[in-house]
Amino acid sequence: MLKQKLFAMLLAAASAGLLLPSAPATAKNIYKYQDENGIWHFTDRAPEEPGIEFETVYMEREPEDRVRLRQEGSKSSPLYYVFNDYWGPVEVELSLNDAENVLSEPELPARFVVPGQKEELLVGLGARDPQQGFRFQLRVSAVPGPPKDELVQDIVLRTPFAPGKAYPVSQGFNGSKTHTGEDSTYAIDIAMPEGSPVHAVRDGVVMDVEEDFNAGGTDEKYADKANHVRVLHDDGTMALYAHLQLASVIVRPGARVRAGQLLARSGNTGFSSGPHLHFAIQQNIGMKLVSLPFEFQQMDGSTTTPREGRFIGAVPGTDQP
Repeated sequence: MLKQKLFAMLLAAASAGLLLPSAPATAKNIYKYQDENGIWHFTDRAPEEPGIEFETVYMEREPEDRVRLRQEGSKSSPLYYVFNDYWGPVEVELSLNDAENVLSEPELPARFVVPGQKEELLVGLGARDPQQGFRFQLRVSAVPGPPKDELVQDIVLRTPFAPGKAYPVSQGFNGSKTHTGEDSTYAIDIAMPEGSPVHAVRDGVVMDVEEDFNAGGTDEKYADKANHVRVLHDDGTMALYAHLQLASVIVRPGARVRAGQLLARSGNTGFSSGPHLHFAIQQNIGMKLVSLPFEFQQMDGSTTTPREGRFIGAVPGTDQP
């Protein structure tokens, strides 16, 4: 009977329409510039017009959560919504910890796929025995990207920079310096000078952008403060371009990009010991973000695996690919 009541509440809440939660307030950098008419502007976005000089007032802030939980309903029958702030799907897992006399609809643990820029009602909770109290901790885990059962194989990409350029790989596949997790096993670091153009390796949709962090270093406090662009490809894989320069991203979340399109400029933000581009192809497999091996397309039509200590691209005056 109680389970039917919870189910009815879920249906009623879903049919009533959902309110999107407001984004958490965060400090953003302030950009100061003067236009051609001599008028001064103070905004939270750098001017997009080329050639305009601007000053940046750096504002310390914390990274925003892209997946956010919201509670409605009564204390005895709480309802939980999840808002996905990515511009692409996210897999969410809800589970109960320290639960006593709790009934859920649907039964937990359970996994859900929440579309980009959507809020969905995922679960309702109540007391299994209404004559007694209940307690619980609701745990939320989220992984960006559509869930897949199998890894995509034989990935061949354009280089993440313009044709004719060449840069050395400072950390390759299975890098032992900082690439020790499944999400970075097949990531590479490309030693690109700060401000170097970064291009899309494949067609896709811009799923996430972060461009407002202004500092970097080897202190752990910078671990989650790297500017980045995440692009979702048609096969469900995602390209991650990280450590980008402050306010250098020229594509917006939700935009469709083409292979070879300029995305941003390389930098030295986040956990970084020097200017470089951190690049990885990732996929959501079983609620885990895993990195995938790949090869780069060469100008002569051949393909090559990026290797630490070697250049990617055509090196002028040499026969090294």
